[in-house]
Amino acid sequence: MVQPLMPKATAVWLVENSTLTFEQIAEFCGLHPLEVQGIADEEVAVGIQGIDPTTNSQLTLEEIERCQKDPKASLKAAKRELPPPKKRTGGPRYTPVAKRQDKPDGIAWLARHHPELKDSQIAKLIGTTKNTIQNVRDRSHWNSPNIRPRDPVLLGLCSQGDLNAAIVKGRRAAERAGITLPTPPEIDSAPEPEQAPEKDPYGLFN
Repeated sequence: MVQPLMPKATAVWLVENSTLTFEQIAEFCGLHPLEVQGIADEEVAVGIQGIDPTTNSQLTLEEIERCQKDPKASLKAAKRELPPPKKRTGGPRYTPVAKRQDKPDGIAWLARHHPELKDSQIAKLIGTTKNTIQNVRDRSHWNSPNIRPRDPVLLGLCSQGDLNAAIVKGRRAAERAGITLPTPPEIDSAPEPEQAPEKDPYGLFN
């Protein structure tokens, strides 16, 4: 059975305003009969103001009257038609405090390697704001000298699956709009050192 929101306060009201048995009140409120008896004797819940369960649609007066006539009957909570909970809309992704300093690096990497992504997509992926993204793009961010473009997946700011889905969505939107996307720059890498020619141990080609 679903218990009332404030069981002891409800029990206080039922003790004071009905002739229900201690067992009936205890069963409905999820209390022990001796605890309800203690409420009646003013030994338990002293100072607690009673709450009328009929005013918050937890019980009906008809149900109380029915059980007052039959001490063996059990109180049944009133059916409350509550509106369905609202689905939480997608918002910025929560990022642990330890990783928040990596967000500008992730933004810079996405802006550099995936120009098809809109600022709104980057904001949703990393959990940041459009204002921060714009500051990183135009290098007006307060920490611009220290920003290094780094893959947000490797930084733990988003999953590879979410990133792939955003890229596909961004490319489709660009194609529908007839926008030609620039080729993203290649990732910088250090040149491979030239290998020295192998020495001829027998001096045959010297």
